[in-house]
Amino acid sequence: MEANPYGLESLWTQGDIVIRTVAMLLLAMSVASWYVILTKAVQLLRYRSPAHAAGHAFWDTTSLDSGVLTLGADNPFADVAKAGINGMSHHHAHKGHLHDALSVSDWITLSLRQSIDDVTGKLQAGMAVLASVGSTAPFVGLFGTVWGIYHALVAIGTSGQASIDKVAGPVGEALIMTALGLAVAIPATFGYNALVRGNKTLIAKLNKFGFDLHALFVTGSRSGNNDEGGVHNKGPRLSAVGGA
Repeated sequence: MEANPYGLESLWTQGDIVIRTVAMLLLAMSVASWYVILTKAVQLLRYRSPAHAAGHAFWDTTSLDSGVLTLGADNPFADVAKAGINGMSHHHAHKGHLHDALSVSDWITLSLRQSIDDVTGKLQAGMAVLASVGSTAPFVGLFGTVWGIYHALVAIGTSGQASIDKVAGPVGEALIMTALGLAVAIPATFGYNALVRGNKTLIAKLNKFGFDLHALFVTGSRSGNNDEGGVHNKGPRLSAVGGA
C-alpha cells in the first residue's frame, strides 16, 4: 500500500528543525498531561472508599483506634484523623504549657486545619501542568502551522509553481500542527475540569470530616444532623487520647 504523502510521517521527514521541535514539544506535553490525568484519577478513585468510611463506618466504632482502622492507611481521611488524635494527645501532655495560651478547641482546629491544608496541596499537585498544557498547546501548534505555511510559501515562490498539487502538500502538513495542538489541549482541558471537580468534592468531604472530628474532640460527640436519622451522638470514644 502506498504511503500517504501528506501524513505525519511526511511532516516529520520533510519538516525542518523548528517543525520537529514543535512536534516533540507537543508530544511531551501530551505525555505529561495524560500522566497527570491518569495518576490523579486513580488517586481520586482510591480515596472513594476512605471517604465513605469517614462518613459512616468510622462513627459506628467504639474507639478512635478502631475508627482509624476503618479508614485504612495512606489516605487523607486517615491523616486528618491521626492529626486530630496527635493534637489532642499533645495538648493533654502539655497542659501546663499550652492550656493558658491556647484552648483545646483552638489547638485541635489548628492541627486539623494544617493537615487538611497539606492534603489540599497534595491534591493540587500536577494541576498546573494540565492548566498550562490546555492553555498553551493550541498556540504551540499554531506556531508550527505558521512556520510551516511560511516555508511552503517560500518554496512555492522560489519554484514559481502555485498549482494545487504544489500547495496542497506543504500547507496540509502545516495545518496538521494545528490539529496536533488541539489534540493535546482538549484532553488536558477536560481532564483539568474533571479533576478540579473531583478535588473539590473530596476536600468538601474532608472539611466535613474535620468539623465532625473537632466536635468529637471538644464535646465528646459528633456534631448533629450528620445522618438520615437526624442528630447522631454515637461515635468513637475519646479514651484513646486521654479522655475528654
